[in-house]
Amino acid sequence: MRGMAAPKPISRLISHVILDLDGTLLNTDSIVAKVVKPFIVKNGKTWDSKKAHKLVGKTPYEAAAVVLEDYGLPYSTEEFLSMITPMFSEQWCNIKPLPGANRLIKHLKSNGVPTALASNSPRSNIEGKISCQQGWKESFSAIVGGDEVEKGKPSPDIFLEAAKRMNTTPSNCLVIEDSLPGIIAGKAAEMHVIAVPSVPKKTAEFSSADEVINSLLDLRPEKWGLPPFNDWIEGTLPIEPWFIGGPVIKGFGRGSKVLGIPTANLPAENFSDVVSEHTSGVYFGWAGLSKRGIYKMVMSIGWNPYFDNTEKTVEPWLLHDFGEDFYGEELCLAIVGYIRPEANFPSLESLIERIREDGRIAEKALDLPMYAKYKDSPYLRNALQHASPTDGRQS
Repeated sequence: MRGMAAPKPISRLISHVILDLDGTLLNTDSIVAKVVKPFIVKNGKTWDSKKAHKLVGKTPYEAAAVVLEDYGLPYSTEEFLSMITPMFSEQWCNIKPLPGANRLIKHLKSNGVPTALASNSPRSNIEGKISCQQGWKESFSAIVGGDEVEKGKPSPDIFLEAAKRMNTTPSNCLVIEDSLPGIIAGKAAEMHVIAVPSVPKKTAEFSSADEVINSLLDLRPEKWGLPPFNDWIEGTLPIEPWFIGGPVIKGFGRGSKVLGIPTANLPAENFSDVVSEHTSGVYFGWAGLSKRGIYKMVMSIGWNPYFDNTEKTVEPWLLHDFGEDFYGEELCLAIVGYIRPEANFPSLESLIERIREDGRIAEKALDLPMYAKYKDSPYLRNALQHASPTDGRQS
């Protein structure tokens, strides 16, 4: 951890945590597209995913007004809301928690840290959304919705009300937020604020926060005087495993040519849903190549500069010297642990050194029984069994 700037010293220990809901704990953005997009298409307009980030952190009324204006739809804000709200309610139980959300909520509860939920959404919507998530409702000492105060975020009202309901002073509270209105509100309430930006590449806008982290997986509560997570093992964090696969495609040759590290690229569009659920960063696990066997691997998920930043790419590096490429072969991945967020490096040398270090960490960790057992997962085994000798041979 050398060279990382220490957070600003805290004059008093934090005793209470206040969490935002949409975009911080729940992946609501995916539902927005699901509901609003068909509506816009039905009205003869073209959906633009790049405009979606303008809705982040707004109250439902404000967000509806933005959509109407952006797409020139012939409705009043009230009409639009009355049509779209029931469609959202149907989707509430399809909203998935963001990576690290369940882990954080359990951690705060089991350590007796009083935690509030504070959202611009109306109270009934909040109740509806969290009722679908096991164990959430009973984990919050207070829940404050945008309809319970005078003004929503960026006004501090919601956060001040949350502190009041938990019988604590604002300076004892740590706010975790994904949006700019939320960060402005938290600072206006004179609380400590951690930003977990839900829109990539927008970190500069969040400079007013006390700390900016890539995802909830990177939260270090001990920096704030809260109990530390104790689930990191030898520089790795076990995650709920996930499985993806596809034919190896020609990448941009960056891995091999620039870094001297052969990465095997997968076509992101095959599993863009899965990838959008996971934070960019460095992960590791097991890779099955249909004709060769199962190998240790480390991989990055990130915003590839060659793409519009709505596309993340997945670049696995198989920790084995193959001596030849295997384009076209089926590659299956079991991703079992997390190492670190995506980072910017001052030089190519430091980047290469860090990637090699990621490789060493993964190589060692995958021998631990908790990770090693996934080498035998049915997903990887089946991938190998169904391969016929003629599949994917280089022509």
